[in-house]
Parts: sequence; C-alpha cells; structure tokens
Amino acid sequence: MKLIDEQKIYKIFQDQKTFFATRKTQAVSFRIEQLKRFRSVFVAHTDAICDALMADLGKNRKEAEYAEIQLVLDELDYCIDNIEEWAKPVSVPSKPRPGGEIVSSKLTHQPFGVTYIIGPFNYPVQLTFSPLIGALITGNTAILKPSENTPEVAHVIAKIVSEAFLPEYVAVVQGAIEENTLLLAFPFDYIFFTGSANVGKIVMAAAAKQLIPLTLELGGKSPCIVHHDANLDLAAKRISSGKWANCGQTCVAPDYVYVHEDVKDQLIDKLKEYIKNTYEGETLGKIGKIVSQNQVKNLAGYISAAKDKLVYGGNYDLETRHFEATLLDNVTWEDAVMQQEIFGPILPFLTYTDIDDALNEINKRPKPLALYVFSEDQEFADDVLDHTSSGDAEINSTLIHVGSHLLPFGGVGASGFGKYHGKFSFETFSHLRAVLQLK
Repeated sequence: MKLIDEQKIYKIFQDQKTFFATRKTQAVSFRIEQLKRFRSVFVAHTDAICDALMADLGKNRKEAEYAEIQLVLDELDYCIDNIEEWAKPVSVPSKPRPGGEIVSSKLTHQPFGVTYIIGPFNYPVQLTFSPLIGALITGNTAILKPSENTPEVAHVIAKIVSEAFLPEYVAVVQGAIEENTLLLAFPFDYIFFTGSANVGKIVMAAAAKQLIPLTLELGGKSPCIVHHDANLDLAAKRISSGKWANCGQTCVAPDYVYVHEDVKDQLIDKLKEYIKNTYEGETLGKIGKIVSQNQVKNLAGYISAAKDKLVYGGNYDLETRHFEATLLDNVTWEDAVMQQEIFGPILPFLTYTDIDDALNEINKRPKPLALYVFSEDQEFADDVLDHTSSGDAEINSTLIHVGSHLLPFGGVGASGFGKYHGKFSFETFSHLRAVLQLK
C-alpha cells in the first residue's frame, strides 16, 4: 500500500498561503510576466504533450494540437491582452445621501487566495490549464492535481509547471483518492473541479464543511434533437465530429439523438456513410481509445444489453482499449444505455413525432451540460431552447462553443455550476468587492 507524504503536501499548501500574503500576485505586471513565461514553457513541450496524449488516450496529433494545446494558447493570449483592463476598478452610480454628502462607489476584483484545481482525464491538458489561467489572471496561487488515469500526461503537466513557476506560486500534487481526500481537508480559498457528478458531490461536501466557494464542471446526458427539416448531411457530419472526438469521452458530446421519425432512417444511413468514410480503417484506433479497461467493459455492457438494437459498430479491443463508433436504434428510456452519461463512442437513437413529447421527456431528466438542435426553422430551434434548460446550447452544430474563450462555459443543476473561459474565468476566480467612499 502506497503511503502519501502528508507533511510534504501540507507544506506546499502553507508555502502558498505565505506567498499569497506577500501580495506579489496582486500586481498585474507580475501576473502578465508569469503567464508569458508559462506560455513559453508550454509551447516548448508541444511534442511531449502530444506523445503523452497518444500514450494515455490514443489522441492523434491533429486533435491534440487543437483541443489540448491551441485552445489553451488562444485563451492564454486573450487573457494576457486583457488583464490590465479587467483588473481596473469600475466606477458605478451612487445612491444620493441626505444632506448632500458626496459619495463615490466602485467595484473591485480581489483574488481569493490559494486555489485547488482538480483536472479530469478526458482533456487532461486543456481542462487543467484553462482553469489555471483563470486562477492566475486574478492573482491567486494554485495547487493542481492532474488525473491519475492519464499518468503520462500528468507527468508532463508537472514538468511544465515546475519549469514555469515556483512551487509557492503554482504546484502539482500527483495522486489519486488518498491525495485528493487529504487536499480537500485543507482550508483552500477556492476549489475548481472538473469530472463526474459522483466525485463532484464528494468535492462539494468537503467544501461545504469549510464554506469554501467552488466551481463544479460536471456532465450529463446531452441531447441532440434532429427535426424533420434539418440538413441531414450537415447533421451527420457535425454530430459525428462532436460524438467521436476523443472516442466519445467529452463532457459535452451528444449523448443521444432524439430524431423525428420521418427522417430517422435517413439520418442513420448518412451517419453510417460518414463513419465509414472518416473513421474506418485497418484498426479501431482512428477515434482514440477508452481511458481504462473497466470503462471498456462498462460500454460493452450497454451493447450486450441491447444486441437487438445494434445497427452499426459494436466492436472493441479490451487489451488496447480501442472501441468502434457504434449506433443503437429503437432505444427507449428504459434501456441501460439511457440511465447515465455514456462517456464513450456509443450513440443511441430515440424518435419523436410531437416535439412537445420529446421535450417533456428531456425535462424529466437532470439538466444536461449541453443541448443541440438541428433544424432549418429558426422559430422551432428557439422554441426548443425556450422550453429546455442546459448549461449551454448550439443550433446546427455540436461542441464548438467549448472552444470559444469569448463565451462562458459551464453547467446548470446536476451538470454543475459556475462559468469560466476568458473574462468569465476572471470573474469566477475573483471576489467582486463593492467599495463606497464619502467625501
């Protein structure tokens, strides 16, 4: 049994408390200097990042460079360019005082202090470093815990951080449940967690004991509605791009398709054709691989329980963790595959004739992280969004919103709470302080 070095980890925390108290991180010039150094070190490790992502998740270089590297750089550059403006106090109108006293009011953003960022396995670079950028642009310090399920990537993350920052400013703690449990007992000033709802509940319970503010980025069964007037060629391409990326292990991947019965067969045929032309090859590895053999077994169980509904794919290799793009037709809400987030390359199909019936079924379930609707009728699409709730939504596309540092990203209800990216990260990782002054 592995023993964790509690004293060493606690010292990292205490050193960050001490460093934050020096107020060095509150200087905007310090933040910009540190982030520029981080950018340089991050770019220098491009090859190591891509190699690690291939080893852990089977991500090809093109996907790794965009989803894990370029998105971080885009956000980093945007934040560096705007920190000075965001950090300025904002003057606001004042309520008049009796007697004619002159009043001034302003809003300021203050860093919380020492933050704890818990990264996931599915996009282990982007979803660890993007929150880190948010923590640092507001003047916090940060302790990162990368996912133990992607050990090669975790090693590279630690190397980047150690080269870019002093440990009293940013540090990495490697480990699993034991280390996380220990860290959650520390009196952090803010916690940012990305991962499953089950672990999110544990993190939230730990934060509640000490009244620590936090952000939870979770997941859920994100529906994809395809109406009878949709451009089916476009829908097949964009649903595929969103579903098969990272072998289906994306928190905002279309979890299932709710399609009008008049076009269901056509859509499935077009998806089959697109998959054959884009992802089929001599091996199953074109869409990456599942994070663990246990998850492969879990996904295989969905297929085994719905053998009569399998219309495409279904093959997998337990040893290599590769899993084929898979389609299930005539699925019902009672099927095992519909009971929780799939987090793999299996796409079930349900049908509707009356959209109100479909929306009622969707609204009976926990609120998803994303909702997608494909239709050429703007009024129909808007009506779907007006009658549903989700963290975010897209019309005639999937996944694209996650890559924009100009849009807030986050969940609602069971899919999490708190928004980040760009200026929204600045707001999330800082306390908005009202300051009133009488003259």
